[in-house]
Amino acid sequence: MTRSYVRKLSTILLDAVTDKDPLVQEQVCSALCTLGESQPQEALSACEEHLRQNEKLAHPHRAMILRAMQTVVSSHISELDKDMARAVILLASSEMTKVKDLVCDWQQAASDVLVAVGRRFISMVMEELLHGLQPGVLPHYFVVRTLANLSVSNVFGTVPFLTSILGTMLPMLAAAKHDTMRGVFCYALQHFSESTLEYLANLDQAPDPTVRKDAFASDISSAYDILFHQWLPSREAKLRLAVVEALGPISHLLPSEKLEEQLPKLLPGITTLYKKHAETCHVSKSLGQILEAAVSVGSRTLEVQLDSLLAALHTQYPYENEASSARTPVADRPTQSSTLLHHRSHRQGTHTYRFHQQQKRARKELGGSLTKNAWGLPGERICVPVESASPLVVNNQKEVLRCFTELASCSPDRLLAFLLPKLDSGSERTRVGTLQVLRHIINSAAAQMEVKKPFILSSMRVPLLDTSSKVKRAVVQVISAMAHHGYLEQPGGEAMIEYVVQQCALPPETEPQKPGPDSEELPTDSVRAISVRTLYLVSTTVDRMSDVLWPHLLQFLTPVRYTGALTPLCRSLVHLAGKRQEAGPGTLLIKYDGHVTLPSPYAIATRLLAVSSNPYLGDGRGAASLGLLNVLHRDIHPLLGRRWATAIPLLLQYLDEHTEENLSQKEWEEKLLVFLRDTLAVVSDNTWVCQLSLEMCKQLPCYNGTPQEKNFLYKCVGTTLGAASSKDVVRKHLQELLESARYQEEAEREGLACCFGICAISHLDDTLAQLEEFVRSDVFRKSIGIFNIFKDRSENEVEKVKGTLILCYGHVAARAPRELVLARAESDILRNIFQCFSTKDPALRLCLVQSVCMVCQAICSSTQASSFHFSRKVELVAQMMEFIKAEPPDSLRSPIRKKAMLACTYLVSLEPALDEQEQADMIHSCLHSVMAVLPEPEGEDGGQESLYPDTMHALEDLLTSLLRRNMTPHGLQMMVEHLSPWIKSPRGHERMRALGVSSCLLQSFLEHLHVSALVPFHNLGLLVGLFSPRCADLWPATRREAVSCVYSLLYLQLGYEGFSRDYRDDVAERLLTLKDGLVHPDPAILFHTCHSIAQIIAKRLPPDQLISLLLTLFESLGDPDKNCSRAASVIISCLLKERGNLLLEKVPEIVSVLRSKLQETPEEHVLRAAQHSVCLLASQHCEAVVSSLLGSPLPFDSHTCTLWRALASEPGLTAQILGLLLQKMSRDVPFKESRAFLLSSSPDRVATLLPLAATCALSEVMSVPASAPAVLELYPQLFVALLLRVGCTLGVQLPRNLHAKERRATGLGPASRSLEPCSSAVGALQLTLVRGGSEEVVQRVELERGWESLRTSVGHEEGVARLASAMAKFAGPRLPLVMKGLVCTHSSVYEIQRVTSTAFLAELLSSNVVNDLMLLESLLDNLTARQKDACASVRRLALRGLANVASGSPNKVRARGPQLLTAMIGGLDDGDDPQSLVALEAMAGLVKLLDLVEPGDLRPVLLHVAIRIRPFFDSEKMEFRSVSIRLFGHLNKACHGDCEDVFLEQVVGGLAPLLLHLRDPQSSVAAACKFALRMCGPNLECEELAAAFQKHLQEGRGLHFGEFLNTTCKHLMCHFPDLLGRLVSTSLFYFKSSWEDVRAAAPMLTGFLVQHVEPEQHRPQVDLEHLTAALQLLLKDPAPAVRMKAAETLGRLVKFA
Repeated sequence: MTRSYVRKLSTILLDAVTDKDPLVQEQVCSALCTLGESQPQEALSACEEHLRQNEKLAHPHRAMILRAMQTVVSSHISELDKDMARAVILLASSEMTKVKDLVCDWQQAASDVLVAVGRRFISMVMEELLHGLQPGVLPHYFVVRTLANLSVSNVFGTVPFLTSILGTMLPMLAAAKHDTMRGVFCYALQHFSESTLEYLANLDQAPDPTVRKDAFASDISSAYDILFHQWLPSREAKLRLAVVEALGPISHLLPSEKLEEQLPKLLPGITTLYKKHAETCHVSKSLGQILEAAVSVGSRTLEVQLDSLLAALHTQYPYENEASSARTPVADRPTQSSTLLHHRSHRQGTHTYRFHQQQKRARKELGGSLTKNAWGLPGERICVPVESASPLVVNNQKEVLRCFTELASCSPDRLLAFLLPKLDSGSERTRVGTLQVLRHIINSAAAQMEVKKPFILSSMRVPLLDTSSKVKRAVVQVISAMAHHGYLEQPGGEAMIEYVVQQCALPPETEPQKPGPDSEELPTDSVRAISVRTLYLVSTTVDRMSDVLWPHLLQFLTPVRYTGALTPLCRSLVHLAGKRQEAGPGTLLIKYDGHVTLPSPYAIATRLLAVSSNPYLGDGRGAASLGLLNVLHRDIHPLLGRRWATAIPLLLQYLDEHTEENLSQKEWEEKLLVFLRDTLAVVSDNTWVCQLSLEMCKQLPCYNGTPQEKNFLYKCVGTTLGAASSKDVVRKHLQELLESARYQEEAEREGLACCFGICAISHLDDTLAQLEEFVRSDVFRKSIGIFNIFKDRSENEVEKVKGTLILCYGHVAARAPRELVLARAESDILRNIFQCFSTKDPALRLCLVQSVCMVCQAICSSTQASSFHFSRKVELVAQMMEFIKAEPPDSLRSPIRKKAMLACTYLVSLEPALDEQEQADMIHSCLHSVMAVLPEPEGEDGGQESLYPDTMHALEDLLTSLLRRNMTPHGLQMMVEHLSPWIKSPRGHERMRALGVSSCLLQSFLEHLHVSALVPFHNLGLLVGLFSPRCADLWPATRREAVSCVYSLLYLQLGYEGFSRDYRDDVAERLLTLKDGLVHPDPAILFHTCHSIAQIIAKRLPPDQLISLLLTLFESLGDPDKNCSRAASVIISCLLKERGNLLLEKVPEIVSVLRSKLQETPEEHVLRAAQHSVCLLASQHCEAVVSSLLGSPLPFDSHTCTLWRALASEPGLTAQILGLLLQKMSRDVPFKESRAFLLSSSPDRVATLLPLAATCALSEVMSVPASAPAVLELYPQLFVALLLRVGCTLGVQLPRNLHAKERRATGLGPASRSLEPCSSAVGALQLTLVRGGSEEVVQRVELERGWESLRTSVGHEEGVARLASAMAKFAGPRLPLVMKGLVCTHSSVYEIQRVTSTAFLAELLSSNVVNDLMLLESLLDNLTARQKDACASVRRLALRGLANVASGSPNKVRARGPQLLTAMIGGLDDGDDPQSLVALEAMAGLVKLLDLVEPGDLRPVLLHVAIRIRPFFDSEKMEFRSVSIRLFGHLNKACHGDCEDVFLEQVVGGLAPLLLHLRDPQSSVAAACKFALRMCGPNLECEELAAAFQKHLQEGRGLHFGEFLNTTCKHLMCHFPDLLGRLVSTSLFYFKSSWEDVRAAAPMLTGFLVQHVEPEQHRPQVDLEHLTAALQLLLKDPAPAVRMKAAETLGRLVKFA
């Protein structure tokens, strides 16, 4: 049976090979291989027979079968007997040679079979192949190719046959006319030669150690003659390449005499192919092998051929096109691999080829990464132009370099004589290629190049001048190689180091652009990047370079042209200095003996400190410079070590904590200046300080191109001069600075002024004297005025000099000691400044204003400022005003306004005081200059982000200083009058600024208020009336400022009433909490906040101010800002309500006016007035008003809705109205049935008018918050009536005469509600809950989208359940009366009312609140009674409610267990529900209850339930499958530890369906299966299986189904092997499943079961014939995945064979 069954399985699978899906084909082949793993002989026999019997089988399918056979043979070659091997050999030979034409895929597969068999049965394979290799007859193409491959796979078995093979094959070479056959002969000769060489290289392991190289000499020589002389000149490119590939290894087998004789022809013949082939890798490889063979025999012919060889190879080397991210050439240093590869053995024969094989293996290892050059630069990345960066080109590059290595080892002089002149070539490609070859030679032939170092160094002078980026990069890489091999220690090495530093200094590009396909130029950054890495790595990793680079690199620190290289220079120097310190701690690092070019310590300190001011530039040169300073502290000055050891790390830490984006430049510079001051204080040596200041001044011109750094260096000069004690040195340097400054540069002018200011801290007299001396110098003598001193210069330059000197005076005043400035302000400083006020130059004006501001600030901050009499104050103020007026009125582009107002602020406090007119003019000018400026568009600040707010702050400070000089209500009123036009401006930005200034003024007034006697704040009403409507301004910022103004005014009133300044009024404080409400864009919230503000105002406003306030507010009704107009209306209404007792006689008149406005305009304040009037009327005629309003046409218009809402203003009145409306709603039937068409299947339901109108009226009344008390009083009645009303209006339509009105009503505005019957009822129910204090219920139901469900017939039950759940959670105390009303509906004639009430009551049982309220028993009884209802939905909902007891009152389940189980089982057996929805509900209920009922109550029904739910496992409806399977899991859970045999049968029967439904398309079903299987595990009494279920089937975790099923089947067959037949038969049922994934899982289950069972003992359990037939049928399934699994399982059935 075994053979026949395996044969049958194989036949089935072989028939399936023709499947159209490639994946299925692959799986079929895999299954065949699986059969072969178990029964290789039978599988191979079946395949062989199938191929023999099916001659017409297509070639692709035959190839697939042959590949399967090759896999089986390769794995089990040792198990094949000779007969089987012979059959396979004959079949493969037949398949390979069946057709003469080439069908590569098919014939190659057959060839591979022969090669695989030949690994063991070489003689038999050779015998068969040699039959096809007959003398005089050209063999089949694949016979020759198979011989070639066989020679490689079985070297020791094939080489002994090569003599006879060559003897037969060589005469055929001349007869091969087709290029295809010639090519395969070349392929064979190449592999024969390689095999022979490998055989000779391993003679110690060979079966015949007597084989010698000369045994093949004759045949190889003959083959060489044909290949080289006849076939190489062919026009066919492929043939030429095949010949070239063969000639390489053939050259090693040629006799040395023959090789020497042929080299003059062979080498030119090979090199000429470079011109004929685009892909020259094979040519280069063969040439390298030939050169290796020639060198190994000591050929002299190479000398003659050397020039032509070098020329050919040089043109083949591709130039480097390396990206900026190219790897650092640290790997240029030689490694052990390169040494091994380039070591040459002079021994002949096998030793030569052994080295050849070592090279080949090393080349393979290194060639795995394109970043490695296998022939000289391990680890180095050699790139080629983008268009040719293919593996073949990269390999060609490696082979060419290998050729150069061979030539370098034999003729180094001639090689250099050839290469070095080409460095001066006119072609960039030539220069780059030459440099790369030179780098390679330096690394790979170090011994031969040792004596050539000076010659090579001198030849590099020309490339150092090249400007090409590619050449630069290649030069840097050559220099890197030189560094590793000691070249840079030779004379001339310094030039190489300087060149690398020059490339490091190249400017990096911010975003290097990738070169296009036609571009050959690379971005500069790539050269710089590789140079930076080279410099650092050479400094840190090449020990021999330490003495070369130190201290030589120091001379590159100070020259400006090397600025870009500072960061890498500093890092390298830090490393080198560290090495020096380790070698000799405590000694000076810099030795100036003989190093005249080295910079001085002062120059180094100045340079590193200056560049640190811009710390993140140049890859973080700040940290690098400070690090180098720290290392060189002893060389800078011996006393600095301890101080710098703590100061510099703190600076570095500060840089680490910040980035370029968030670093404060001002703060960082100040830290550096503090560091400099500390340094000067530690040194405390005047000579050293003077020398440092001299060096700083000398370096100033070096920073002309970097204004920021030069500005900082000026500050350093000032700081250093301040520390100098020599006044002559200070004045000399200051004079030089004034004479050499570049006044056209703004940053330099500012820097020079800062320098003078800092210097003045210690040398005020000298600084002022030097400024005066500069003014009075010879340059000025012929000038008319003090500053008209540059007549030989342009007018613009003169203005720049003036501005600089004025700034100097300003900074001197600002920095100098205050006690000294006061005496010199007018006489020495302002005297010169006043001379320039007539200028029209904007820059000079700004300098003037800045300096005046600094001088005034210095005066005011003096302790003697109060006694200072400023004689020219008025004149200076007037000049500031002129500058302000001259600024453009609509834009803000310079800080002149800000500085001028700041100066005026300081001037206001000085004596003499300004008169009222001068103050008024000042205020008017400043307000017009600032308020009207247009706001800057977003994103267009032009780098002046702070200019706008700073200018506003300056204005506020100025007005505040003026107000403080007149702290009276009149003074405040004067300020407000100036601001009033801007407060009422139609332009929002002007209002916002005016309110902000007003708030600031009022706050200042309040803070400085001193009331000596109780006086009235007579203008409070006017001011509050001006500011309060602005609380609703369109601009949120304006609203907040308006509230601040009102807040300050109320406290001012309290202050005038006598309250202390620290008193806090609770009412007024509420204004602060209302600010947040003003930010909200919702108008309702905004005006509600305004109303609250009005209430606060009403409580704190004196009675005598009420009329003035109202009159002011009435004026605000016409405000152009509509929001402010509405706010005025809100405030008026609130005032009338709160203070109506004072205006009682005016109330009817006011209401009358507002009613008339109702028809004219729908404004909000008019509507509110009308509501008040209606409230008064309804208090006298309630029922009449209600009847009248109900008679209004539906839908209600906006005016009618307004009147309804007014009725809720009084709680007592509202309760009466609500009661009347409930009576009206229940008086008539909710709908009437009518047929729109005679033939319609069901009647339409049409709403009746009176209940509909009453529902709409209820919504309007309860929409008012004031109706809440009345709603609370009638809460149960309203809730029950409206809930049932919702149910009764589902699907109910409007009367046809109302449809048109409904459409028109949509245009009446937001007051008109929807007239859709059900929606109106839902809206009224929501309002009932809100007004009844159950807002949480509404929110929860809304969150769960329950209101939407409630309106639809499909989701109505769900919506009712969500409402009941929310009520139970948030409105429990109201449930008894509500439930009482709903219980009475069980006898309602309306089925929908019974459904609605049942759904509500059922959901209540899921909460414990019914138990707390003692409602449980009555609810259970009511729902039990409803099980007999005629409506299936009612019965279903009743079951749901009974099951909900498990979650709401689980402690009651045991007592009611029999009753609940009886109800559920009755639901399972409900026969009146054709859709089985009642049964579904019963199963879901049992899931909830099973864990809680008594085991004794459950055991009698356990089996019945399991049998009843089993059919639902495979239901087409997802819900039934999910619930039934989950219930099955709970049944198993209930039986843990006490599982009866009859129930265990159900567990076993359900095991296969549960496993297969893990692949159910519905995730909920799969999750239920996971749960059920975990519960089944313990009942199966198999710990391993239960553990597997627990491990793999966790909730929420993914499942690797194949792995899990394999594990499960393993444990099942280990512990329950008798279940095999049952499980397999169950899985057979699912072979026809409608779900593809389940259908695919079924054969998987079968396969894994078979895989893990012991076949001998349990084979009878399985009907193999039936199973095989079923799987065979699955192989025709439309789903490829199913066919794949069927094929896989068929392969596993071999176990039963």
